[in-house]
Amino acid sequence: MTQEIEIEFKNLLTKHQYEQLLQDFHIRNNAIHRQTNHYFDTPTHAIRKLQSGLRIRQIGEYYECTLKEKNAEHAHLETTDPLTADQAQKMLEGEGFFAQEVAKKLALHGIPLDQLRVFGSLTTDRVEIPYKEGLLVFDHSYYLQCDDYEVEYEAKDAIKGKAIFDEFLQQYGIPKQETDKKIARFMKALQQQNL
Repeated sequence: MTQEIEIEFKNLLTKHQYEQLLQDFHIRNNAIHRQTNHYFDTPTHAIRKLQSGLRIRQIGEYYECTLKEKNAEHAHLETTDPLTADQAQKMLEGEGFFAQEVAKKLALHGIPLDQLRVFGSLTTDRVEIPYKEGLLVFDHSYYLQCDDYEVEYEAKDAIKGKAIFDEFLQQYGIPKQETDKKIARFMKALQQQNL
């Protein structure tokens, strides 16, 4: 189990901006790795109401379960348990919950594990680059017949991180815009699809 505060800044990109950044940073295809997030909630959206997110992430043969809880404007407390492929599959099928530390956190919020259901999946092609004391991330995500592009900057310090990210956007001529987290963009697309 790991627990950490994640401080991140994000901005949506156009396809052209994304492709230009891959060129500017000399990113080769073998530097892009694919990951899939499977999102969980209860039928009453108990996790979303807490401004939190619960997912199983798969990267190749590696699986982990993470609960992200809002901590501050650009910060989340992440509790993560590694899973075996078998445990992940059973959780996705609603046959048990094997992320022990995440289960303890959910219990503190009164969220019943037996009501958790997968409500969707999102696949991301990701590039991660060390950048000015933090991590720069270029993402191309696919979900519900949508695809979008974004840049993220993960920092250790919110004030310094914001300054570095703002400077990065300005340097590359990227207009700053409010950007929802992936799970929120997924939920909006899901709601529009169900209209």
